[in-house]
Amino acid sequence: MIALPRDTSGVLWRKSTRSQDQGACVELGAFADAVAVRDSKNPTGPALVVSRAALSRLAAGVRSRHLDV
Repeated sequence: MIALPRDTSGVLWRKSTRSQDQGACVELGAFADAVAVRDSKNPTGPALVVSRAALSRLAAGVRSRHLDV
């Protein structure tokens, strides 16, 4: 997974509709070719920007329980 340097200041951030206001969430922001991920408790903090393919592989690994998260 390679982090891509990006300015995320204009990104529209979203979090899951299943997320409740407990503060332990991640938010995603979309670029045309990448996705930014940040901690919802720290919206002005750093964001990790990864390719859409890398995020897709991560999600598949979590769903299939190949990753212990």
